[in-house]
Amino acid sequence: MGPLDLAYHLLNFIAPALFVAGLVLLGSRFLLKKSVSSPAKWTQFAINSVIGVTVLAGGLVLFGRDGKMATYAALVLAQGTVQWLLLRGWRR
Repeated sequence: MGPLDLAYHLLNFIAPALFVAGLVLLGSRFLLKKSVSSPAKWTQFAINSVIGVTVLAGGLVLFGRDGKMATYAALVLAQGTVQWLLLRGWRR
């Protein structure tokens, strides 16, 4: 596998985490009120992306392969929970 193929594989591996991070960020604008001390949008996106890639890597290690629906469910649950915590959703 060449370096370009490796880059394609890594980008395809992290693409779901980036996509869901963007969706969670956009959805939170409509569902949760922004608190005064909430982080900037790019910070929220970065934190959600790192959490998402970590969950995907954990699913790869746990199941031995990529693309399991349980991993994607955990991805959505983890990023939604982190976004709720970042925006202090319990104070609603």
